[in-house]
Amino acid sequence: MKFLGIALVLLVALEHLYFLYLEMFLWTRPKGLRIFGNTAEKAEASKVLAANQGLYNGFLAAGLVWGLVYPGAAGVHIQMFFLGCVVVAGIYGGLTVKMRIMYLQAGPALLGLLALLVA
Repeated sequence: MKFLGIALVLLVALEHLYFLYLEMFLWTRPKGLRIFGNTAEKAEASKVLAANQGLYNGFLAAGLVWGLVYPGAAGVHIQMFFLGCVVVAGIYGGLTVKMRIMYLQAGPALLGLLALLVA
């Protein structure tokens, strides 16, 4: 179960690095427009907000990686804290933006949290 927890924490961290990339660098590009369902005008008007959101996703990824490399129980607690943050953000995004966010973001984080608790 420990390896499953580590794998899920890595998956969530990689997800959030990808979100950072999408929101900070592809927001106004065709791929970003398609993924987020934006028009070019709407994306251009909101690109600063999206970049800020992307930066926060990067902080979540950094916190998860920090928890993985930090030794002992404290590292696991760090991972659990950041997974909890991701779960809350995913639920909020699912309720306020698109339900799909809850499954893509909160789902893996919740599974990772459960795996860490069982391990």
